[in-house]
Amino acid sequence: MSLDTARSFFLWCSVINYGLLLVWFGLGTIGREWLYRLWARWFPLPREQFDALNLAGMALYKIGILLFNLVPCIALHLVR
Repeated sequence: MSLDTARSFFLWCSVINYGLLLVWFGLGTIGREWLYRLWARWFPLPREQFDALNLAGMALYKIGILLFNLVPCIALHLVR
């Protein structure tokens, strides 16, 4: 795999993952009640705990995007 292909791969992975994060954020803000009802069927959680877990999940996913997609993409662009 060439460096150009790797750069493009990590860039598109970052774009796709940030898009998924934006969808998750949209569901967490606009569709909060629907999402809570969906999860409450399987897991009996109070709303405060659900909100905390949802926010923690988004933060962990964002850190994963930064570490595994964005940092390698930036490093490959700096090597250029």
